[in-house]
Amino acid sequence: MGGDLGPSEVVAAVKLALAQNPHLNPITLVGDEALLRPIISHYGLHRSERLSILHASEVITMEDKPLVALKRKKDSSMVRAIELVKAGEANVVVSCGNTGALMACGTLRLRTMEGVARPALAAVVPREGGHFVLIDAGANPEPKPEHLVHNSILGNHYCRVMLGIHSPRVGLMSIGTEDGKGNSLITETNELLKRIGGIIKYAGPIEGFQVFAEHVDVVVCDGFVGNIMLKSWESLAKFISGMLREELSANPMRATGALLSKGAFAALKDRINPERYGGAPLLGLRGNILKAHGSSNRHAIKSAIRAAGEIIKTDMNHRMEADIARANELLAAPVP
Repeated sequence: MGGDLGPSEVVAAVKLALAQNPHLNPITLVGDEALLRPIISHYGLHRSERLSILHASEVITMEDKPLVALKRKKDSSMVRAIELVKAGEANVVVSCGNTGALMACGTLRLRTMEGVARPALAAVVPREGGHFVLIDAGANPEPKPEHLVHNSILGNHYCRVMLGIHSPRVGLMSIGTEDGKGNSLITETNELLKRIGGIIKYAGPIEGFQVFAEHVDVVVCDGFVGNIMLKSWESLAKFISGMLREELSANPMRATGALLSKGAFAALKDRINPERYGGAPLLGLRGNILKAHGSSNRHAIKSAIRAAGEIIKTDMNHRMEADIARANELLAAPVP
């Protein structure tokens, strides 16, 4: 109910997702039933056994302050959806709603994994030769070094699930690759990451110009830096696409060349399209939450639902928790 484009776009995405994946688990739409019923009928889903509705009378808006909204809007679609996961009646929540409220509600209702202090948002971003996982993409703007160590483990496992990379290379975002470069958060985190060798494949600090090269598979940073990186990339991708269209239609000769290269441009658009993966999971909780953009269209939401299906197939959270416990033991041990 909280997306910018309204519940109609969400229902359209569900129809696409169900048609694309016949093995997808049943989907529960949480929201105002009186509003949802006509939309579901419009898209021909009213008789689907793979779709149900849980009525929620309230909506947390983008303007609502997270903690205030959670106290005052206990019958909101967001709260009710997360409670389904807590009760074991759903495996993943997919939401386009208020990020702060989603993170606060997820943390308060589901709690963090044993050994994890703060959850983190992970996003899949294209790079040379494939994609990489960016973590944290905005959940925790002021972390401590141990939080970034936990993020490296969470991102490592998510990369295995979503990108199919058996042993991801993990890099720490900094302003230089030499030890000692960066602020105190980065230098301390770098030393801690060296101490958990064997749990992740740590490639060391990386600089901005290495992010989109085939250098690492997981980029670890604080939520402030990560959120700026993610939004800047998405804006740049749209800018380049628009600029290409403008330049290629500038005269008939270019337009002819563009027509001959249509296949290549379509492939490029698919690779850099932010809608390809559709959402960012909030990792580190005792339950699965996947955050899609508030402005997500049906194709982006469909991709988020697909990603949710991939999360369900794996035992990702239990493996994360085991590695977090091992890392905390190593970090608590005396430095030789």
